Amino acid sequence: MKAVITVIGKDMTGIIARVSNICSENKINITEATQSVLQDVFAMIMLVEMTSSQITCAELSDKMDTLGKDMGLTIHVMQENLFNSMHRI
Repeated sequence: MKAVITVIGKDMTGIIARVSNICSENKINITEATQSVLQDVFAMIMLVEMTSSQITCAELSDKMDTLGKDMGLTIHVMQENLFNSMHRI
């Protein structure tokens, strides 16, 4: 299963490292990532592969939500098929 992780918030050191660390700890492979900083706003979208992970998308979402609260960021996790359905024109 694939999932999409989006991260938005004030730019600071360590955002990518902390998000990537949660993925690594849970055997989640980052297959694609794009990020940019617009003035002082950080934005990132990651496509991750969860096939080898022992946690569900909902559990990953909870972990990322906790990280987001700790860092003052908004982090969303969504299954890729749901994300694609929501953004289809």
